[in-house]
Amino acid sequence: MKKRFIALAFVIGFSSVANVALAETEHQRELQQAKQGNPIFQYNIGVMYETGQGVRQDYNKAIYWYKKSANQGNAKAQYNLGVIYDNGRGVRQDYNKAVYWYKKSANQGYTYAQYNLGLMYQKGKGVRQNYQKALEWYQKSAKQGNERAQNNIGVIYGKGYGVQQSYQKAVEWYKKSANQGYAEAQYNLGARYERGQGIRQDYKKAVYWYQKSAYQEFARAQYNLGVMYYEGQGVKQDHNKAVYWFKKSANQGHAKAQNNLGFMYANGFGVLQNKYTAKEWYAKACDNGLQIGCDTYRILNEQGY
Repeated sequence: MKKRFIALAFVIGFSSVANVALAETEHQRELQQAKQGNPIFQYNIGVMYETGQGVRQDYNKAIYWYKKSANQGNAKAQYNLGVIYDNGRGVRQDYNKAVYWYKKSANQGYTYAQYNLGLMYQKGKGVRQNYQKALEWYQKSAKQGNERAQNNIGVIYGKGYGVQQSYQKAVEWYKKSANQGYAEAQYNLGARYERGQGIRQDYKKAVYWYQKSAYQEFARAQYNLGVMYYEGQGVKQDHNKAVYWFKKSANQGHAKAQNNLGFMYANGFGVLQNKYTAKEWYAKACDNGLQIGCDTYRILNEQGY
């Protein structure tokens, strides 16, 4: 048995060495192609250096190879350069350069670059804030099915950023995104159903979409779902479930959820009453800038808790 085990270990060890050797050979082959000017392999080598796949992570080398590829018109390389400058990965953060590369890629129809460029215009990063241009680029990306772009178009119409406010159009775009599983859009659609904005008020559908979003750990949806259970809107009133969802949200730093959780503990709703624990949650809400949390914390503190 011992000899068989040793033999098996040898085979496994040999296989691992062979796999490493194969990976190194593949890397050398791709590197050779990249050096010969192939933009696809230049992009691939850039990805390897950026992510540390098969090589030691090196952003400078990633940028070097991305630029080689991008200057030959590779849209993915152009986009990746934009992301690197946008986030300051291994380089000084530079929104102007990010926009430059996003535009190069977006003009070739690359959906992720179109979305990111829309985001730059919406936030005024590297360009003057321009909601109309943001909308234009979001629409280009959304037509290709980009769920984030679809959601952001909904936000623009819902808030009336640079366009006439239209909850109906916002709902249309939220639905497109939500049906693709995008958590923020599911939350936004739930909120429209809850408030009856652009669509007939329907608490049950609000709960449905909040749940979709909440199960993806979206904190605002978890908080709203907690409120629905606390109030008994669209669901049977259940303080235990309200506490459950408030905790999920509160543990992600959502100030209102932290405050509500403090309230639940202070009054024994869905949990055993514990004003010391309540005080802890009010303190967290206060630390996150919620004044009512500060006020209630102070009252409990004065009461000796």
